[in-house]
Amino acid sequence: MISPLAYVDSGAKIGANVTIHPFAYVDKDVVIGDNCEIMPYASVLAGARLGAGVKIFQGAIVSATPQDFRWKGCDSQCVIGDNTVIREHVIINRSIHADGVTSVGANCFVMAESHIGHDSRIDENCVLGNGVTVAGDVTVQRGSILSSNVILHENVKVGTLALVKGGCRISSNVPPYCIIAHNPAKYYGANAIVLKKHAHFTEEQIEDIAKAYRHIYQSSTSLFNALRRIEADIEPSAVRDEILNFVRSNDFQIVGERESLRD
Repeated sequence: MISPLAYVDSGAKIGANVTIHPFAYVDKDVVIGDNCEIMPYASVLAGARLGAGVKIFQGAIVSATPQDFRWKGCDSQCVIGDNTVIREHVIINRSIHADGVTSVGANCFVMAESHIGHDSRIDENCVLGNGVTVAGDVTVQRGSILSSNVILHENVKVGTLALVKGGCRISSNVPPYCIIAHNPAKYYGANAIVLKKHAHFTEEQIEDIAKAYRHIYQSSTSLFNALRRIEADIEPSAVRDEILNFVRSNDFQIVGERESLRD
């Protein structure tokens, strides 16, 4: 159902069983997948690519032009995965680069008044709370949760199944499977409840994660030596190796005060 009171550009490609409510705006160069719903006063702008089952609430703007002086008017995209929900007054900017992409993966839930900047990538099954601010070129890996009013600075990476508690200002990388809280941001333990109940990790896997982070945050040694201790102390596994690879691939730059830095 497309309301006659909505604006839908003739160049937009609309899938089957799509509902576009009165006063919604659908621009040129837009693709909307099957079973999507665009609520009143929502805007889907040029470069948007919506998967199936996406729901966009009132006042949200998907594929807004970038808020960056480096953007010179080139065409780019904003891709939203299947079954993602974008709540009221969310703004998602498209890429600043020709043929670049800002992306939000499948089955994400982006709550009201959040902002996702240009060229950021939010992987599948993530939750962004009310008022979350994601700068440009940020990566949030699968299953992570950003609680209300979290601020992620430019080029930050948040690892798999991490939890960042409300109001945190994050200017470095958040390792996988952990909880980060307070300002300045600090390590607050393994994300055990989510890992066990939703990601179905075993007790042994969760204990290995907690042990790895004791070496990283509580061992009073260098981060380089902490990783060597993890390799010596914990049997090889996918979760152990993801922590090691994350720290190394991000040049040993991780969020949170470590004991060795306080001594």
